[in-house]
Amino acid sequence: MVRLIPEHPQFTTASEEQVWAQVCDGLGSDDVLLANFRLTDDTRDYEADLVVVMPEFGVLVLEVKGASVWYEEGWIQTVAGESKWIHPVDQARDAKHAIRRYVEADPRWGSRGRIGWAHGVVVPYSVFPDQDLPDLPRYALHDRDDLATLIARLRRNAHQMEAHQRLLSVDDAECLAEILGGRLATTYDVNAEALERQATADRLTDEQTLILSVTRLLNRVEIRGGAGSGKTVLALQQAKELTRGRHERKAQRTALLCYSIGLAEHLKRQVAAWSRKDRPAFVGTFEELAASWGVTDFGGRDASQFWEEELPQRMARLAEELPDGKRFDAIVVDEAQDFADSWWTPLLGSLRDQANGGLYVFSDENQRIFGRFGRPPVPLVPLVLDHCLRNTKEIAEAFAPLAPSRMYARGGTGPEVRFIASTVEDAAQVAEDEVIRLLDEDGWEPGQLALITTGSRHWAQVLQQEEQGQQGYWASYFDGEDVFYGHVLGCKGLERSAVVLCLNEDGTRDRARERFYVGMSRATDLLVVVGDPEVVSAVGGSEVAKRLQIT
Repeated sequence: MVRLIPEHPQFTTASEEQVWAQVCDGLGSDDVLLANFRLTDDTRDYEADLVVVMPEFGVLVLEVKGASVWYEEGWIQTVAGESKWIHPVDQARDAKHAIRRYVEADPRWGSRGRIGWAHGVVVPYSVFPDQDLPDLPRYALHDRDDLATLIARLRRNAHQMEAHQRLLSVDDAECLAEILGGRLATTYDVNAEALERQATADRLTDEQTLILSVTRLLNRVEIRGGAGSGKTVLALQQAKELTRGRHERKAQRTALLCYSIGLAEHLKRQVAAWSRKDRPAFVGTFEELAASWGVTDFGGRDASQFWEEELPQRMARLAEELPDGKRFDAIVVDEAQDFADSWWTPLLGSLRDQANGGLYVFSDENQRIFGRFGRPPVPLVPLVLDHCLRNTKEIAEAFAPLAPSRMYARGGTGPEVRFIASTVEDAAQVAEDEVIRLLDEDGWEPGQLALITTGSRHWAQVLQQEEQGQQGYWASYFDGEDVFYGHVLGCKGLERSAVVLCLNEDGTRDRARERFYVGMSRATDLLVVVGDPEVVSAVGGSEVAKRLQIT
């Protein structure tokens, strides 16, 4: 099959698309077809409707003109009853010379020298007499009656117009495709590609915020979605719209909550960039909400009785005493599967209207990696996000068997997910070696990389937290200047372009499968999994092992 650049071009006219389709069908596997090729030099802009690269014949630049076209002391085209002068030969010829100069100036063309470059015009709906025109030989003009033998005519057009030049070889065609396909003769930069994919994911996620328009008349909603579906972006947007007052709603006093310290820091940084009228009244963790109500003595994060019984009971009493000005009209909770049953009581109690106040919950049950199984004690209207936008297709397909439901990968293509076999005991060192290799050999920038463990924390994470404290540790993540060392328990809702996932536990821990899912989905562009093959198979199942090419 002919090589197409781009593979799925967009056309502004039906005539261009019709000719492109016919040329596609007739060309061979060594040929290259470029559509809508644009080029700018230091004098002007050029555009070629089609560039046909045919080994053994030459390069042919075509201008396609639809509607009614004829020649009367110049070229004329009539569209919708209006006639105008056109210059298809000048367009094709000028584009041909500009493209030839561009190719010959590229160092990849080297000493190949001059090959045959030709130009032509296609008028698929008009008929011309069988005679040369003043500025174009008849063999280079292809009208409606010529379409049946179009490919043969194009090959003749390319060869006959520049018969004195060297014939184009298959190797020449490959070089032309590389040059004209947009691959510059510069060093490949994995960071640039990651940034481009991130921009695409941002655009897709912004488009997905339209789902919030469905909720504008609903007060209590649960939006469910797998990793990479854009839940956090939607949670932020929901909080902004509620606070400002949109979709025929008045401005509401809103709280934006989550459990994870790292995710809370991300939410705060995003909100800080908004105008004041868009900022929710509260942004932070459940613990920080308690502190804002006056709680000062907190137990350690492992003291489950305090967090799931004592603290919620105290907060429920405090919620009853909140003055009207401190109550909320709406509460938005991101990664809500982390919240215990008992936490919802003080949250609902802090609403001005406890029966009908707004509650907007964003969750992924398969990311429930803590030993809590809470759900809001009120009915919620469910909406489902079924597109993975943040991860490449390769990464999304690798963790797909672990996701809560079928997810459609829309994050673009990237490198294959890699697996490096290691013992559980050696996994941390092997993962560290891989981080060094990605920095030194593949050219990843430190701020794009993360090493995430599923078992004990990496020594670098322990050292950072001891030296910088939690606030400084998470600030280093968002500053994006160094490799981030983290643990799956603290990384939900966060991501890095390249992640080395270190499976430094034997997989027997409770909720190991969910930890594996969270860890795999933190990478947007490149994922390297380091661990024991038997642990991967036991925790992730045979399908995940197969996708990681573990035999």
